[in-house]
Amino acid sequence: MTPTGDTTEETFDVASELEQLESLTMAALKRRYRQATGHDSKTRNRQYLIRRLIWIAQAAVHGGLGEDALALAAALANDASIRASPPRARVLGVQTPNADATRDLRLPRPGHAIVRRYKGETLRVTVLSQGFEFRGERYDSLSAIAKAVTGSHVNGYRFFRLLKEAA
Repeated sequence: MTPTGDTTEETFDVASELEQLESLTMAALKRRYRQATGHDSKTRNRQYLIRRLIWIAQAAVHGGLGEDALALAAALANDASIRASPPRARVLGVQTPNADATRDLRLPRPGHAIVRRYKGETLRVTVLSQGFEFRGERYDSLSAIAKAVTGSHVNGYRFFRLLKEAA
């Protein structure tokens, strides 16, 4: 921040301030934040802290937000209790059934496809919420599809090469 020669108004060079902040260590950034705000930074995100420090410096030079913007922010904060999505059960300490808890993690999510080349042919199986679809027919297991393709019993996960991804 440097005053200009012919007026008392200060200017702010974002590029030089950014260059200076990026050269600082995380500890130095946190000290600078404490000096600027009077309280410790809780973030460990370096980029966020740099952006926040630049904003604070700009606000010091240019006066921060205007009254209209502050009034709008206050009005929006009054409506902040309305959530677009429910809070996570973990945050509330409530155990809820997880739909993915019973899902085999070797399989892609329902709607996704399992693709395999076999004897020059591309096999495409769509994973359903209950079972699988292959060539327009529904199957209960991958092994049933593997048997339909090969003519003999084969482990479906092995045939479609899904064993390596087991969790």
